[in-house]
Amino acid sequence: MIKKEMIAMLLAGGQGSRLGVLTAKLAKPAVAFGGKYKIIDFPLSNCINSGIDTVGVLTQYRPLRLNQHIGIGIPWDLDRNIGGVTVLPPYEKKGNSEWYTGTANAIYQNLEYMQYYNPDYVLILSGDHIYKMDYEMMLDHHKATKAAVTIATIEVPMEEASRFGVVITDEQGTIKEFEEKPEHPRSNKASMGIYIFNWEVLKEALITLSEQPGCDFGKHIIPYCHENGNKIVAYPFQGYWKDVGTLGSYWESNMELIDIIPEFNLYETFWKIYTKSDTLPAQYIASGSRVERSIIGEGSEIYGEVHNSVIGSGVIVEEGSVVRDSIIMNDTRIGKYVTINRSIIAEDCEISDGVTLGAFDEAENKVAPHIYSYGLVTIGEGSYIPANVMIGKNTAISGITIPDDYKDNKLDSGETLIKAGEMV
Repeated sequence: MIKKEMIAMLLAGGQGSRLGVLTAKLAKPAVAFGGKYKIIDFPLSNCINSGIDTVGVLTQYRPLRLNQHIGIGIPWDLDRNIGGVTVLPPYEKKGNSEWYTGTANAIYQNLEYMQYYNPDYVLILSGDHIYKMDYEMMLDHHKATKAAVTIATIEVPMEEASRFGVVITDEQGTIKEFEEKPEHPRSNKASMGIYIFNWEVLKEALITLSEQPGCDFGKHIIPYCHENGNKIVAYPFQGYWKDVGTLGSYWESNMELIDIIPEFNLYETFWKIYTKSDTLPAQYIASGSRVERSIIGEGSEIYGEVHNSVIGSGVIVEEGSVVRDSIIMNDTRIGKYVTINRSIIAEDCEISDGVTLGAFDEAENKVAPHIYSYGLVTIGEGSYIPANVMIGKNTAISGITIPDDYKDNKLDSGETLIKAGEMV
């Protein structure tokens, strides 16, 4: 029988609806980050850097691009005969075919995969956070405290604590109470959605709660383990950690990469972030162009100006165009004399000559103010913007748009333009 000390189960099936049009065609963990990476690269790299060589990646929502990116795990040294990376979509079982209905339900449906490796411990991870963590140190803490379950926690500002599951601990770090997104939090120790379970404890809880609708770790499994007398401890994490679940946090964490001394360093040699890389030519920065405090991806051609921005690979910025405080993903073309401010532009878009993004005074988005905010312009994958239109703040556009879609050649702040057949 195969025996592994610890295996990882990486939850990567989420739709990421708070990223709006950015996740209309792909799962949130497959969204680009930092010019050359995907969000899922971070937990996968953490695994291999921590010595974990067996990772199950649970996919569900629009998994094709995520599956293509992961492949057989070569970039992360996870192409192994025993272990390695395995993509685990929902599958048809005898008598029924069932989607994953919650984080714990997804893990439960893959009990057979975990049982095959007969681990001592199971590490549960989310596929949509940006951070570097040595999971081996967390396992050492788990063993030293003789815990049944360990939850990684991070201190957040008290005014933000209601967005998270928070824990209340004693002086030894043993968790006494849980509050799932409390209206009036009594603690600022937020769960990071990273758990280590003793395998037998996890298996028993999953089987017992298998009929629970939408079975979830924070709402069901952790409280069940606590009620049954299992010792649950907090593992305090001190480093950089970002849940990039909103457009604002996604934009902000990309912008932090271009600080002169970035809080989150992608270039440390001792803790590398690995990714699937295409073989591309070097960047071309034309004479007369200007690039300032920006990341420019391989194969990109810059003829205009780029300031404080993250540019993916294969992007073209034509002469006379100015890009500021923006994220432009792979293979997008920016025409001539375009002005772009505080925008997120997905892959394979074309912004025609003379367009202005981020014009006019700010106004609340009329369709989804909880998504399209922070003064950003968000443009979905494969979109086309015709020449000489002006687009306001807190706007979203998706699809091949034409001049007739823009009354008086403009889209006012707070408006949303989703072409028929596109997803919001």
